[in-house]
Amino acid sequence: MTELPQGIDPTVPPSGPGCVECEAAAGWWVHLRRCAQCGHVGCCDSSPAQHASKHSAVTGHPFIQSYEPGEDWYWDFRTEEMFSGGPELAPPRQHPEEQGVPGPRARVPADWQSLINR
Repeated sequence: MTELPQGIDPTVPPSGPGCVECEAAAGWWVHLRRCAQCGHVGCCDSSPAQHASKHSAVTGHPFIQSYEPGEDWYWDFRTEEMFSGGPELAPPRQHPEEQGVPGPRARVPADWQSLINR
């Protein structure tokens, strides 16, 4: 059996269908990322609030996985490298497709493209 990298726990489910902090503030996001260690779902660095990166900085959790439909890549914050072929995390492995991208659809401002980080 291959040993998992420290910082990845495939048994932990995601924290929910959307960014934890954006949901609490009735905000919105561009894409979602899931912490591979604790399951925290946060918004990507293109999103106004960048909660996934902030979560990693505060907790020291090194890996996220895309939480977007059809994507399974990981990001290592320590090396700033993307990789694939990591372990399959506990389901669900993506946000609900009807939520939209950006999302959630009902809270995305009409001028969202001018508000994202590039």
